Amino acid sequence: MTTTLGAFVLGTPDPPALADFYRALLGWQEVDREPRWVRLRHPERERPGLSFQLETDHTPPVWPQRPGTQQMQAHLDLQVDDLEAETARACALGATLEDHQPQKDVRVLRDPHGHLFCLFLPGA
Repeated sequence: MTTTLGAFVLGTPDPPALADFYRALLGWQEVDREPRWVRLRHPERERPGLSFQLETDHTPPVWPQRPGTQQMQAHLDLQVDDLEAETARACALGATLEDHQPQKDVRVLRDPHGHLFCLFLPGA
């Protein structure tokens, strides 16, 4: 038996809106859209995909993490060639840059619905 990662799923109060952000950021294609579920994929690869499901009670994590608060359970790491340019582009699309940045060659950001993601340079 072989196990393969099919997709990573983000819970959000508005799946179509968050999918639009990541579609623009990643340049991926939309393959399925409903009010409660949207699925994206790389234009040249079927898997893994990135999906968005309705979670009306979504609570964004606290960063940096602190005891007794909503903890980050997962995040996306996105490799880029130009860290400053891609950080500015992500912010122009609706992301926000976090104040706490633990590494010089990585940028921690939040998508428009509060999920944390990192942009990083090759080798980081």
